Amino acid sequence: MTTAGLEGITAGRSGIATVGKAGAGLTYRGYRIEELAEHSTFEEVAYLLIYNQLPNAQQLSSYKKRLSGLQELPEELRTVLEQIPASAHPMDVLRTGCSVLGTLEPDGQGGRNEAAIADRLIASFGSMLLYWYMFKNRGDRIETQTGEDTISGHFLRLLTQSEPEPLRQRALDVSLILYAEHEFNASTFTARVVTSTLADIYSAVTAAIGALRGPLHGGANEAAMELVSQFESPAVAEKGVLQMLAARRLIMGFGHRVYKNGDPRSGIVKSWASRLAEESGNTDIFDISERIEQVMMREKGMHTNLDFFAATVYHLCGIPTPMFTPVFVISRTSGWAAHVIEQRNDNRLIRPLADYTGPEPRDYVKLEDR
Repeated sequence: MTTAGLEGITAGRSGIATVGKAGAGLTYRGYRIEELAEHSTFEEVAYLLIYNQLPNAQQLSSYKKRLSGLQELPEELRTVLEQIPASAHPMDVLRTGCSVLGTLEPDGQGGRNEAAIADRLIASFGSMLLYWYMFKNRGDRIETQTGEDTISGHFLRLLTQSEPEPLRQRALDVSLILYAEHEFNASTFTARVVTSTLADIYSAVTAAIGALRGPLHGGANEAAMELVSQFESPAVAEKGVLQMLAARRLIMGFGHRVYKNGDPRSGIVKSWASRLAEESGNTDIFDISERIEQVMMREKGMHTNLDFFAATVYHLCGIPTPMFTPVFVISRTSGWAAHVIEQRNDNRLIRPLADYTGPEPRDYVKLEDR
């Protein structure tokens, strides 16, 4: 059987996550996403995904300390980041940074395994992104060792060069939990395909970043923000979206290949968007987003996916729109690493077949006779 986009095709076995499974919904190693988002932190979730269990208090403390100690960047990597033009997309910065780090701290060298490299990337991706950003926009060579023991706190401190605001930090933390893992999505499947060739983990993650760059996958949160920000009020947004629908234009942030009755992450991230909007004293962006959500449900019966209100959360956290998908990368690296480890532990080269639709066999015609 063939199907466009491999929709509905089971391409392998995994014990990492369930996505849309009846009676389970979205789980990470058996834990429901709703409970993880309410009670845990991203560091706990990253540990769960990479090391296959929730950490106890001592393990979590040690893990956070380890991540905090991995924030600094090698001088050679800083030099490369300084050469990337200011016009580059931040996703290109992370793709390049990941590849360069792989040459400086290779897979397998010095006892570095998949888990250790995953921790290094999770801890330093924010450092890479914001070192480049501050150098290109301010001419500053910032210190990337912040001492923050959370990924969200580290990112916001580097971005604002100040103490992270607690509500924003927790909202960002929850979003990282929600983005951490999602079974055989495009970028994760890419990472597994690369891993199946026995390539190193840096190659797998670099390829996954490339897959996540597209607007039909990770880039959807940036596209959602671009949509929302073009309207000055809910009423104008409703009129504009209706015109877009009439013109059969794609509205980003709605619908999902797997979830037909709504993304279970969407309501969680929406609640944080609402809290941030109320705390800021300006609910304009949230109100516009909510009106678009209402129009899409009324006109098309389409639910928002995680990307739609995540865009509002990131905007209200003060994160520039081009950085939305790189934040996704920081989070999803934990899920990619879990899949790289799983693929390596029971590997077989991923090599599907294709239904041929070209010409029937024919005789070759020499150049002088054409």
